Amino acid sequence: MSELFVLAGRSVAVPITLVMPAAFSRFKKKLSPAQCNWLEGNGFSAKPEQLCALPDTDAGVERFVYCVADLDDPFAVADLPLRLPEGLYQLEGTGVRTRIDSLALGWGLGAYQFTRYKSAPRAAARLKLPAAANHLQILETVAATARVRDLINTPAEDMMPQHLAAEVEQLAQTHGGQFREIVGEDLLAENYPCIHTVGRASVNLPRLLELQWGSEKMPLVTLVGKGIAFDSGGLDIKPAAGMRQMKKDMGGAAHAIGLASMIMAMDLPVRLRLMIPAAENAISANSFRPGDVIRTRSGITVEVDNTDAEGRLVLCDALTEASAEKPDLLIDFATLTGAARVAVGTEIAAYFCNDRAVASALLEASEQVGDPAWQLPLHAGYNGMLKSHVADMQNAANTPFGGAITAALYLQRFIDAKVPWIHFDIMAFNNRSRPGRPIGGEAMGMRAMFELLVRRYADDS
Repeated sequence: MSELFVLAGRSVAVPITLVMPAAFSRFKKKLSPAQCNWLEGNGFSAKPEQLCALPDTDAGVERFVYCVADLDDPFAVADLPLRLPEGLYQLEGTGVRTRIDSLALGWGLGAYQFTRYKSAPRAAARLKLPAAANHLQILETVAATARVRDLINTPAEDMMPQHLAAEVEQLAQTHGGQFREIVGEDLLAENYPCIHTVGRASVNLPRLLELQWGSEKMPLVTLVGKGIAFDSGGLDIKPAAGMRQMKKDMGGAAHAIGLASMIMAMDLPVRLRLMIPAAENAISANSFRPGDVIRTRSGITVEVDNTDAEGRLVLCDALTEASAEKPDLLIDFATLTGAARVAVGTEIAAYFCNDRAVASALLEASEQVGDPAWQLPLHAGYNGMLKSHVADMQNAANTPFGGAITAALYLQRFIDAKVPWIHFDIMAFNNRSRPGRPIGGEAMGMRAMFELLVRRYADDS
């Protein structure tokens, strides 16, 4: 992504003047009569997303004029990289200077194209960044988002547990971290029974992936990401429509990897632990069954009510281990429930949190960076829905109501109450195309979470 941006220097860039509808009349007063006539003749009336080239005296382009509805929207110019002719541009206009980081981020996100299996139809237009821009954070945020999208968009055949392992190992090598994985039967030997149970039916061996980075003197931040490479539903098999996009069920792992890459690249003053329980929920003769009872890493016994509620099973073993180390902050990402999508829709990251101050800080960070997230309640009154008659609890409630809450309550059983914990239940996928957010894999809540981490750790260092 670095080639998308050109740092301030002598490179000649075509100006793009950003204009808001309310300021269009004032803007026209700065133009010549010929330029005003040109805009009018091309039907430019300052409606949002209207774009018009103003010619120069040599029949070239002097500048582009682009109308934006809201300069505070990080996606205000996100359609321009693939809409403008290939070339180098720079943003100008009232209010642009103070918002350049956000606008440049939107430019970078709008330039994304998934090219693993087919060539891009064109190259994205490039943006010249002024010296005042936070170049490193723009570049790393765009790169991390592209990484998340690429991981989710990759078909399951090429994104199984072993492929996720290669991704995490490469990330560790890049940033000087330590990588470790526990594979197959070794999961039982090291007491990760749920991860093994969920993944044992697949020819792609389940595993727990771990990356550690940073000084022991720094506060510990632990990230856990659900890495279900493909979810058939197991013996409680999904219908075809429900299974179609289940390559994205490792979206939580992709988010944790993306956030980890930002933390390390930006050298946040923390000690990082990344954990990815990775498995394929497949069907074979040794699939786990409804009614089976699993003794989890914590010792809590869980009755399997539904094999399609497998994400919380792999997560509970990882969260037990993560919580035992008493991190300063524990965050998990998971494409966990359809119920969360019903509650907040597909374009908002639902989250749960056991600490009011942290929950409030996350909402504030979300609003600050334009990465929508909304808190759902850890309503203790619903714990009874997870009651089992043969085990300590079951993995899913026998009701269609409050499914995101009961899933979060299940996970909470494996968290030390004194550990601040955030649980994201995310879609990780765009069902419709919008500027800067094409159909396909999407990072949701990751930028908000990074902003919270910066405020919590970097701002106090």
